[in-house]
Amino acid sequence: MNFLGIKKGDKTVIIGGGFAGLQLAKTLRNADLKVMLIDKQNHHQFQPLFYQVASGRLEPSSISFPFRKIFQKSKNVDFRMADIVKIIPEENKLLTSYNRTISYDHLIIATGCHTNFFGNNEMSTNAFSMKTTEESIEIRNKILFSFEKEIFARPEDKQSWLNLIIVGGGATGVELSGAFAELKNNVLPKDYHNIDFSKFKIILLEGSPNTLNNMSEESRKASRQYLEELGVDVRTETILKSYDGNIAELNTGEKIPTKNVIWAAGVTGNVIDGISPEDTVRNRYIVDRYNKLQKFDNIYAVGDIAYMETPKYPHGHPQVANVAINQAKNLAHNILKSINSKTNFTEYEYKDLGMMATIGKHKAVVELPFIKFKGPLAWYVWMFLHLMLILSVRNKLVIFFNWAWSYMTKDTSLRLITNINYKKEKVTDF
Repeated sequence: MNFLGIKKGDKTVIIGGGFAGLQLAKTLRNADLKVMLIDKQNHHQFQPLFYQVASGRLEPSSISFPFRKIFQKSKNVDFRMADIVKIIPEENKLLTSYNRTISYDHLIIATGCHTNFFGNNEMSTNAFSMKTTEESIEIRNKILFSFEKEIFARPEDKQSWLNLIIVGGGATGVELSGAFAELKNNVLPKDYHNIDFSKFKIILLEGSPNTLNNMSEESRKASRQYLEELGVDVRTETILKSYDGNIAELNTGEKIPTKNVIWAAGVTGNVIDGISPEDTVRNRYIVDRYNKLQKFDNIYAVGDIAYMETPKYPHGHPQVANVAINQAKNLAHNILKSINSKTNFTEYEYKDLGMMATIGKHKAVVELPFIKFKGPLAWYVWMFLHLMLILSVRNKLVIFFNWAWSYMTKDTSLRLITNINYKKEKVTDF
């Protein structure tokens, strides 16, 4: 490949304002290009901290950043709030959900992923997922509302409001379980004096033999130990077979009454109609080392939605933020070279900077390329690195204050229940 074909003044459209799309637009701002960023939301969402919104530790506004605010001083970057339902590559157009079209000279797909229920419609209907700010708020609302419901519930129904099942022992499931366990141990008994929180059961289900299965053996063992110390019932090699909104049935045959199941067991790409399925692998667009779709000269994909085979990663890269950010940076720098008529483009090569997960106060695991550690130091490193990734100084200060307050008092003040539709609740549930 010797030329991307992107020239000065071309209209470059980016679909998706996640880590990859936002990084692309930021790197290309003030370049001699017309850049349009499109997203269903009007704000960027910092997904690694969704679990803290769900557990009432942070306000949604602390981890949400309006695109128009981010680019208000970037005259070449325009934003459109729209849901793209189809790509029409032969016309260089996009079709929105309200039947409007958007034209482009070059298209970059950065649509990321959504929760993968593996075709289980019953589960997708009745279980919670956590891939957007709204879903995180919904989890917070429902879990807190469950305690209000438990107070009024009939004796035979009370336990179903106090059983919380979290499916998936990856970082999301582990962090959620730890956060709710700390709420159970330190906060909720002070709020609800007439509920016996020894009966509040947090059950983490994982189909593989370990939690944090993509990390080292030391981190796997430490994460499970930390969770069990906090009172989480960790069940590995256990699968949730069905859930009808009231009863969760496990592959062991056990049936658990519960009103709350959170699904954190997998993701799948947000593929848009218009590109042939032959150009995808496992709901990810097949791209070359420059992130270009192989059958198109002006369509690219970056981040979770891109499937790129390299000698180091013959089955594609992991769907993590570091890959998304650095693929976007690499593509943006190649685009800048292209508009300046340079041809020394750089192939993408993933440099694994490590993994980390936090389970609770002074309980975390960190794996860097040169060292692995756990405990209080890992917890502080996790907090520092995530705080540095937050976009605005104001939000950094807000989050730091909330974390500091929670650290000193073992309490939060963000346990608000909003947007509950009482009409949907059956009178017989009380």
